[in-house]
Amino acid sequence: MSPESVRIDVWLWRARFAKTRSLAAALVERGAVRLTHQGRQTRLDKPSRVVHPGDEIVFARDGRITVVRVEALGERRGPPAEARALYVSIGDDPE
Repeated sequence: MSPESVRIDVWLWRARFAKTRSLAAALVERGAVRLTHQGRQTRLDKPSRVVHPGDEIVFARDGRITVVRVEALGERRGPPAEARALYVSIGDDPE
């Protein structure tokens, strides 16, 4: 893994979309996460898949579809303000 990438389960945990890495890994293993990298969308099946800044991630959260663009990878799971700096919300599924 290069310094410009990080595992999807680690990123979801650092960005506070999952309370634990185990829950993030389970989300990926269920096939509930899609990644768009260099214009190609794939459904992720392994938590070891990596994300890069600029990638888009689509997943279900709290019964809604969440779409975010990765802005940074982060060094740790920090406070919520630090976690929000890791992504930009592209859109949510309207109710």
